[in-house]
Amino acid sequence: MRGDPLSPLRWTCKSTRPLAAALTQWGHHVRERIVRNLLHAAGYRLQAKAQTHAGRPHPDRDAQLRYLNEQMQAFLAHGLPVISVDTKNQELEGTFKNGGREWQPPGQPGPVTVHDVPDPPGGKAMPYGIDDVGHHMGWVTVGHDHDTAGFAVASVRRWWAVVGGRVYPPGRSGAALC
Repeated sequence: MRGDPLSPLRWTCKSTRPLAAALTQWGHHVRERIVRNLLHAAGYRLQAKAQTHAGRPHPDRDAQLRYLNEQMQAFLAHGLPVISVDTKNQELEGTFKNGGREWQPPGQPGPVTVHDVPDPPGGKAMPYGIDDVGHHMGWVTVGHDHDTAGFAVASVRRWWAVVGGRVYPPGRSGAALC
């Protein structure tokens, strides 16, 4: 149940089958299809949940972010690297169906595997993105390592070896990666 418990306005997140069963228990013999039609007629639609609860804020959160911003500004002013690192959900590797669409000739959709079950040789890939704030350049590493911390460090090292070390001249204080 959702809504203010003291308010007469309440709603449920149950599907139509449990709603029909509950109504039948209360003496209102109704089938699931009727419940669905009534909900649809009342303007209800199936919706995915939305992430809206952030939890309690940390008491020093604003001070932490101000400190980070000051450090970032100081590093950028001296031409030192400032990177933002982010990882995304694991993705199945292979020809699997996804929610997106591609431009294809009419009647010729791209072929995909019948079932979205991970293929042992392919498995899952983990994309790890690095954004160079000062140079507005991005870098994505895709790997199979389930050790998040190790993969993060390896991604930053690879970025430094391929991009960062060239963009930021050697010998600058703080512009080194151990």
